[in-house]
Amino acid sequence: MKKIITILQARYSSTRLPGKVLFPILGQPMLIQQINRIKNSTLHGQIVIATSTHYEDEKIVNCCKENGITYYCGKLDDVLDRFYQAASLYQPDHIVRLTGDCPLIDPQIIDEVIQTHLDGNFDYTTNALKPTYPDGLDVEIFKFSALKKAWIEATLNSDREHVTPYIYRNNDQFNIGHFYNDIDLSHLRWTVDWQIDFDLIKRIFENLFPYNPRFTFSDILQFIESNPELKTINTCHTRNEGLQKSLQEDQLISRA
Repeated sequence: MKKIITILQARYSSTRLPGKVLFPILGQPMLIQQINRIKNSTLHGQIVIATSTHYEDEKIVNCCKENGITYYCGKLDDVLDRFYQAASLYQPDHIVRLTGDCPLIDPQIIDEVIQTHLDGNFDYTTNALKPTYPDGLDVEIFKFSALKKAWIEATLNSDREHVTPYIYRNNDQFNIGHFYNDIDLSHLRWTVDWQIDFDLIKRIFENLFPYNPRFTFSDILQFIESNPELKTINTCHTRNEGLQKSLQEDQLISRA
């Protein structure tokens, strides 16, 4: 049986919406709401919050302590090192990577991406490189050996900050797997970078959670379809804005 752990990266000092991971949703920090959804997955293994040693992230540490959540504190900007050091404590075969700005993450999608990865014996598998799911349902899983190689060899700031670009950019060195939805819903935005994003997520929780704490991807879609104004309420923001900015700074893509 292969050992899997899930590392969820989170920091308090978001540049666009500081403190967002601890914003309250139905009386719980957003981070805890997300962790509770991850726990409904059957394949996720140990969950570890990877935060930083920055003084502001002590708030995240305290939240983890209060809720019995395992955590690791590493470098603020070198998130690749943070992941490697956190993973090294557990010596897993595979690591699931999630980010703390995606509280609607779906446990079934997590399991399906993990199973695709294991069945295909891929080095790295995701549903996000060629996205067909709403932004905010991104799942990545990679072998510890792939993470270690990236940790040793990656030098660009964008590779160190965003953890996995070195792996999927060097697809001649790594066997890459993809997972797709049946229909393309990548135009929908369910991640939290801005206040308007959080307002949408909070509204979804408030309308679905009281009736079914394990509400699914399909339940959210049905709610959105019943409230069509929500489809485009936050689509003025583009997918992966932070990554795109880092790639521009490293001159891997041109500025618009």
